[in-house]
Amino acid sequence: MEAKDSPIPIPALATERRLAQRLRERLEEEQLLDGRYQLQQLPGGRVALPVLEEKLPQLCLPLEMPHELVWIQDPVPSRASRRRAPAQKLRDELRRLLGGSWSEELERDVPHAWQRHGDLVLLSEDSFKAALWESLGPALWETVASVLGARRVARRGRVLPDGMRTPSVTLLLGQDGWVEHVDNGIRYTFDVTKCMFSPGNITEKLRVASLPCSGEVLVDLYAGRSMDPQQVLALSHCHLLPTGIGYFTLPFLVHAGAAFVHACEWNVHAVEALRRALALNGVQDRCRIHHGDSRQLELRDTADRVNLGLIPSSEEGWPVACRVLKQDTGGVLHIHHNVETPPAPPPVLPAEWGSPEAQHPIEDTGKETVGARIRPEWQKWAEATAVRIQRLLVELHGQPWHTRVLHIEAVKSYAPHVHHLVLDLECRPALPT
Repeated sequence: MEAKDSPIPIPALATERRLAQRLRERLEEEQLLDGRYQLQQLPGGRVALPVLEEKLPQLCLPLEMPHELVWIQDPVPSRASRRRAPAQKLRDELRRLLGGSWSEELERDVPHAWQRHGDLVLLSEDSFKAALWESLGPALWETVASVLGARRVARRGRVLPDGMRTPSVTLLLGQDGWVEHVDNGIRYTFDVTKCMFSPGNITEKLRVASLPCSGEVLVDLYAGRSMDPQQVLALSHCHLLPTGIGYFTLPFLVHAGAAFVHACEWNVHAVEALRRALALNGVQDRCRIHHGDSRQLELRDTADRVNLGLIPSSEEGWPVACRVLKQDTGGVLHIHHNVETPPAPPPVLPAEWGSPEAQHPIEDTGKETVGARIRPEWQKWAEATAVRIQRLLVELHGQPWHTRVLHIEAVKSYAPHVHHLVLDLECRPALPT
């Protein structure tokens, strides 16, 4: 009987589930993550992140990221690794199609990865650029679709600088670009040639979905935008309002139980996508879409909660958010912002910072408000924002208001040393004495 090779164990860093995403981002930034294998669940609720054995001597993580080196005996290949088989099959089929015309240039021009939306495959902008591909005509895209198990093929281009994140996508095979994507049990639909779907910021989408919003009226000033790091950096110098298709609007309605949501959006294509998604999820009767610039929103004295999901800054929406909060009872603002943070800061203990209120449990989720990972720059930004919002409310209503930092959420980090934060800020009118 022929003996089977035993799997070779691989090194991994084990950490608590709540820290796994932050640790993964740090390992990716330091190019230590081994992308050939999946993350693995460990007993006790911990998660193991595969790392490159040859780079273990370079490992140097801050104290705020507790971890333990473990060895995974039966590593599971990652999705990217499993894609190598169809990618190789695609290259082989195209080589057969072109025969003697095949070259190293064409080899490099065939994509190794792609996005899939149902029966549509979205190729990267740097694929199939050589002039020779044009000689194949429709046969090229029919071959790509057949090998990759798709019916439609599209290729992305650069995001257009039109203030709406309009994608430059060409439909290469098929009649239309409408696709459906399921994320956390929510059905999103959009036209890939006119709107973008950002799979990032999943931790914030999940957090929003868990907030206790039953019976509340919510205003989503930007229809729940979510941006990729490259797009954030590209727009960080301007005040454009990128589009969204309900990244946060839908979780608030489907999972958080909001009684009603006013969703603001100025891109007509995103409005149509959101309208269709509301119907797909059966929540169309609990949402009104305000098509236009959210800064011109006419709502007043309406909201228990306002989401300002725009980065690099949602500051232009702060006066609107203050106007739409209920005048008698106030509410909670979820303020997104990019904050610059120096590299490798020392850990900050709860006892070293902030007011006593900031160390209370989070009113919205029941979790600890802040821990050792909260950095001084984040605290400083949150406190300054609370003061500015308080002044806006006092100027608007002509009476005292109080603001209180409930929670600071670190969503994601961008190089160099920029963090996407969300501040949950409670805003209440002062009670008469």
